Amino acid sequence: MGHTFLMEAGRWTLQGNWLERHEMPITVSGRTLVAWGRENWFTMVTKLSFPGSAREEISLQYRGRFDAGERQYTFVLQHNLLGRVEGEGWVTPDSIVQRYWVLGDRQRRTGFDTLHRLNENTYYFSSGIMAGHYLTSTMEATVERQPQSYS
Repeated sequence: MGHTFLMEAGRWTLQGNWLERHEMPITVSGRTLVAWGRENWFTMVTKLSFPGSAREEISLQYRGRFDAGERQYTFVLQHNLLGRVEGEGWVTPDSIVQRYWVLGDRQRRTGFDTLHRLNENTYYFSSGIMAGHYLTSTMEATVERQPQSYS
């Protein structure tokens, strides 16, 4: 069974928990749209919200490219809180793992994401953001593919 998240165009929802240093976990929910263009280029747009919390929404806009026949990709990302970000990802048999770094950031923020496939429609997502050598926030969530609607 191959990956469906990122590797195929589609709509996904996310539901889980966000945790920041010295804070209690809060609920996070979100939506992701993945689209594919020519020559192995993809775009991915994600919006995260925090129901019942005063925390600001997070929006992420990715543009990335797989090398032909490769299981590795690079991407650029515009993040509404972190700014301009670059990263790389690897597609393993059961997971998609990516790391990223914030450009021109005095705090030296970096992060990582892992999406572990549970089945073709569901992934378990785990991520973290670091400043220097210290973990500042983490997120864990279930990501589920939404049925395509034909209007």
